[in-house]
Amino acid sequence: MRKLLLFSLLIVLVSCQKELHEEKISINDVQVTGGLISGKYSEDQSIKIFKGIPFAAPPVGQLRWKAPQAVIPWEGVLETKENPPSFMQSPPVPFFAWSEEFLIPKDPISEDGLYLNVWTPAEKVSESLPVMVWIHGGGFSGGSGTVPLYDGEHLSKKGIVVVTINYRLGIFGFLAHPELDKENSQGISGNYGILDQIAALDWVKNNIQAFGGDPSNVTIAGQSAGAFSVNALVVSPKAKGLFQKAIAQSGGMVSQGSGLVQSADAVKMQNKKLLKDLGVNSIDELRQLSADSLLKIRSRFSPVIDGQVIPPVKESIENGNFADVPLLTGWNADDNVGMGPELSPEDFQKNAAKQYGERASEYLDLFPAKNDEQLQETRALLAELVFGFQNYAWAKMQTEYGRNPAFLYYFTRIPPGEPNYGAFHSAEFSYAFHTLQNWNRPFEEVDFRLEDMMSTYWVNFIKTGNPNGEGLPEWPKFDPENPKVIELGQDVKSVTVPYFRQLNFLESFNQ
Repeated sequence: MRKLLLFSLLIVLVSCQKELHEEKISINDVQVTGGLISGKYSEDQSIKIFKGIPFAAPPVGQLRWKAPQAVIPWEGVLETKENPPSFMQSPPVPFFAWSEEFLIPKDPISEDGLYLNVWTPAEKVSESLPVMVWIHGGGFSGGSGTVPLYDGEHLSKKGIVVVTINYRLGIFGFLAHPELDKENSQGISGNYGILDQIAALDWVKNNIQAFGGDPSNVTIAGQSAGAFSVNALVVSPKAKGLFQKAIAQSGGMVSQGSGLVQSADAVKMQNKKLLKDLGVNSIDELRQLSADSLLKIRSRFSPVIDGQVIPPVKESIENGNFADVPLLTGWNADDNVGMGPELSPEDFQKNAAKQYGERASEYLDLFPAKNDEQLQETRALLAELVFGFQNYAWAKMQTEYGRNPAFLYYFTRIPPGEPNYGAFHSAEFSYAFHTLQNWNRPFEEVDFRLEDMMSTYWVNFIKTGNPNGEGLPEWPKFDPENPKVIELGQDVKSVTVPYFRQLNFLESFNQ
């Protein structure tokens, strides 16, 4: 009798587990860390959408400039149907090629901004769909997961769960200071925005199964500052095991001249002087200031190499201390968003002589500046390669020091309409996100064809670690001995890496 009872109990337990595993996903009562949430359906009812899920406590008051803390539980069912606040930043104003579709919603904007959004096509929790976690760009001072061109609905229709996240920005996310070091048990400060990203990934690991996602098949992806972030996460010991693939579009930090990343010690001294010049005597005093007041402080705040959240990137990869995962990366033909101060050809040549010494003539052969017209073209190329070199060098290092492949792209399609800034910085991600319908441009058949191909390449990679698939031109794995990229433009085809000689020259100085 006892054996019969135990057998019956076992059958009941197995049956319950099966029911739980086959449980249908509702938009009304999804259990996540902190409590129950409710979402909404897409217009065609095929995608479940949850916007504004908290993944950490609001980083306000005494939690300002602290590592992200656990979510504060809530009573009842939290509605997650509308855009959450974008993290504290200046109001969005279109500029350069970035029209309002590239910018955050005008409101709400708040220091209480650690939220994420989920789009899922799954019907049951058992579907275990691949997951993409998107990290927005914006120079570490702007942006959010609810930018219109990051809408995950159409990408998720291709069979993946899409997650977009917010993280702390500017002075709120990247203030490094000796006094903050003393508050931290590890003696570090400054990378709060990166720690937020890690907290969001940890949330995904613990919760994404409730949305039909597979926590063991997560791809981190980002563009510009988001790509810098992906590179930081690849080498961060604190992000170990939280993702299995990486996509980095127009950005990285494998070279000393990556621009947005600085030495922690130098930055702390700068910020100590900054506070003194502002007449602020302590971090506690700074915490008393309003968020609007902090926004008015004019200085540069971005990630720092602190040895713990972000160790030295190039050395970490060379030493094998990185997440050896498949990599999809690349850059745009007109990524040149800033070319520095105006120079005469003579000054450019003098600077080359100072910087490159006996190799200056070789440099000037690759980057000529004999007259003003030539100089403008060279400066545009150098500005483009600020991004391009990072992605090329990263792909090469992945193939040399890792076991998993890298796939390199070069985006050349010029979006139709005005303003015309060429294949500008950020032009590619709407094609990959399948969100051209959210962008007010007179797109042509070639654009919609490219959008479908790019989004399929991206989804294939997110699913399998390889972008190739039926009906797509072959995208070769990156091979340093025969370096090829997939050109994504009017035509989609495999070509030799552009500016190969220039890239090799720059690489010879990145030792």
